[in-house]
Amino acid sequence: MKNSTSISTTNRIILIVCSLALLSVIFLPIWRIELDAAQYPEGLELKIYSNKLAGQVEIINGLNHYIGMKTLHADDFIEFTVLPYLIGFFALAFLAVGLRGNRKSIYWLFGGFVLFGIVAMVDFYRWLYEYGHDLDPNAPIIVPGMAYQPPLIGFKQLLNFGAFSIPDIGGWIFIAVGILLAYCTFIEFRRSRAKR
Repeated sequence: MKNSTSISTTNRIILIVCSLALLSVIFLPIWRIELDAAQYPEGLELKIYSNKLAGQVEIINGLNHYIGMKTLHADDFIEFTVLPYLIGFFALAFLAVGLRGNRKSIYWLFGGFVLFGIVAMVDFYRWLYEYGHDLDPNAPIIVPGMAYQPPLIGFKQLLNFGAFSIPDIGGWIFIAVGILLAYCTFIEFRRSRAKR
């Protein structure tokens, strides 16, 4: 006889699949910032992975120098050291809850995953804010009152550059995993209420 606190087989399978999907996020770009300007018709792209920066980082650093922004180096961010382990932890947590199949565990997993997502986005916003506002006062180009913070998500015009910020494939997987976890949590909550 099945334990009344066990989650459904379907939800267990979903959680195990989510675990494997999260593992892939460690190796895929999570976010990207695209820059468009007349002098770069092909555009410039900054790709953010869990442990590194990729894309046209050196060109972007060269342009940022003119407006006084700090250069981007992965070594300057503790997040690139910690994030792969945090994602790996959640991948294992999804797997453990999927295999164990305990309803209380899925509630804890949902709460922890939502908290992690909020903290990650707040940290990313802080990172963008600092880089866009903490400018070198001796920069070759100074526009009084101008800040160069890229948008957290969406489009923003920064002088002659259009900046577009959006999740990349790893980010979309992360969002999909969160939606699936919310679905499983809701179904299990509803099942538990129906049995009372």
